[in-house]
Order: sequence, then C-alpha cells, then structure tokens
Amino acid sequence: MEVTPDRAAAEPGDAVEPPVDPELPVDAVRPPRPGRWLAAAAAIAFLAWLAYTIIVNENLHWDVIVGYLGDGRILGGLWVTIQLTVLSMVIGLVLGVLAAVMQLSDSPVLRATSALYTWFFRGTPLLVQLIFWFNIGLVFPSFGIGVPFDGPKLIEWQANEVITPFTAALLGLAINEGAYMAEIVRAGIRSVDPGQREAAESLGMSHRQVLRRVVLPQAMRVIIPPTGNQFISMLKTTSMVSVIAGAELLTVAQRIYLGNFEVIAMLIVASIWYMVLTTVASVGQHFIEKRFERGHARLSTRVRRNLRPFAKEPA
Repeated sequence: MEVTPDRAAAEPGDAVEPPVDPELPVDAVRPPRPGRWLAAAAAIAFLAWLAYTIIVNENLHWDVIVGYLGDGRILGGLWVTIQLTVLSMVIGLVLGVLAAVMQLSDSPVLRATSALYTWFFRGTPLLVQLIFWFNIGLVFPSFGIGVPFDGPKLIEWQANEVITPFTAALLGLAINEGAYMAEIVRAGIRSVDPGQREAAESLGMSHRQVLRRVVLPQAMRVIIPPTGNQFISMLKTTSMVSVIAGAELLTVAQRIYLGNFEVIAMLIVASIWYMVLTTVASVGQHFIEKRFERGHARLSTRVRRNLRPFAKEPA
C-alpha cells in the first residue's frame, strides 16, 4: 500500500480520513415523488372541469354579465364603494393613531379612554353599528352647537337630514376601523427600539417631534402590511352597507336584479368588480411595502452578502 505524507505523519493509533478527490462528480438524484405528480394532475383536472362547467353553463347568462359590467348604475355603485373605502380608512387611520398614542400615554385617564373605545367597537358587530348609526335619530332627534346641559343652541340640525345612508355608513365603517387600527399602530410603535426615542430626546426633541420624526417613520414598516390587509378587507366590508341602502356596489346590484330577476348574474358582476378592486389594492400594497423596506435589507440578503465562495487554490 502506498504511504502518503499524511499517513506517514499520523500516529499509529490515530484515525486517518481517506483522501477526497475534488474532481469526483456528485451523482445526486432526486427520489421519485409520484404522490406530488398525482396531486398536481388531480388539481389540474378539477380546475379544468370547474372552468368548463362554469363557461358552458347556460343558467349563468354570461351575455347578461358582460352587458352589465359597464352599466352606468354599476359604475356609480362602484364609485360609492371606492369613496367609502378610502374615506373610512383615512378617518380610521387617524382615529387609530390617536387611540394608540393615548394608550401609550402616561396618563391613566387617556389610557382608560382609549381602551374603552377599542373594547366597545371591537366587541360589537359592525352590522349592529351600521344599523345604529342609520337610526341615530331615534335617540338624538337633533344635533346642535351651544350651551351644554339643555342650554340654548346657536346652530341646530335635524338628525334625519344629516345622517343619510352614506353618512351612517361612513360613521360606522370609520369608527369601527379606528378601533382595529389602534392596535395595529400600537404594535408598530412598540416595535421601535426604545433607544431611538431616548437618543432623540437627548437631542432636545419634544415628545411630539420624537413621535413624528423618529418613531412613526420606523414603525411604518410594521404598520403598512396589516393596514394594507385592512384596506382590502374594507373594500369587501362595504357590502354590508346594503342593509341600510347605502347605494354602494352590492346595493345597486340588488336593485337591478330585483327588476330583471337575474340574481346570480348580478352577483357575479359585483364579485368581478370586487376582485378587480382587491387586485389593484394588493399590487399597490406590494409597492408601498417595498418603498418602506428600503434601507432595511432582509436577513437572508445580508447573510448571502457576507458569504464568499472559497477560492480554488492554484494547482
């Protein structure tokens, strides 16, 4: 047997590893997985059957569906849905930020007020809140500005004139959304390292400046993803406004099928537009998340950046 320098230098009792030839090919073969192929074939067959059944089904009346996709009444309801979604999210975000800041305050009164707000509006169904706001005139027939405790009013409005279906829907959706956004914003603020706040305060910044310039910009990376999910959910939640005849997309579709009796066709029209809105919102959420993740490389990216392949020694 040929004695190599490594074997000659080894002690008699030492275990000697066999030499490894770097030129040996690695003959790795993936084991067959017939179960995966069978599952994929079954899924493709089911989807093909489902698509064929839907397309050739004469009871769906695709001509009616295509004809009503661009109908003026449907587009008007679509615009109301977009308005309700955007306004409710903006108002809800503002209320959520205020409630989150109050919940993180040193004042027990502010913390209790914020906790009561989130507890009540997250604990009662949104449908109940919408119906309540729509019938608020039964409790408060009029609203006004003046001396409190039944004093004289400078300006007064009748509740039935002010609280329209759109206003009731906006109040119900926005206030309910604010309770959920409060928890999202609070979690985002708590995700910021306390050292960032201490460093900003050591520079002489006020509490408001620290929150606006240091804490919230960093918390946005945590706040944006769930806020995007809430926005997409709000697009579909606006369909609940149909119980108070809010003139949004589903309400308009219902009014149409009550006249032409094309119930399934009109529901499909509404569903198609909801899917279009949620798809656009999902794409927008993706780009907004990428914008706020700028400067914060992922852990895997940083690890790959630090790894370097071993250079081959020259022969």
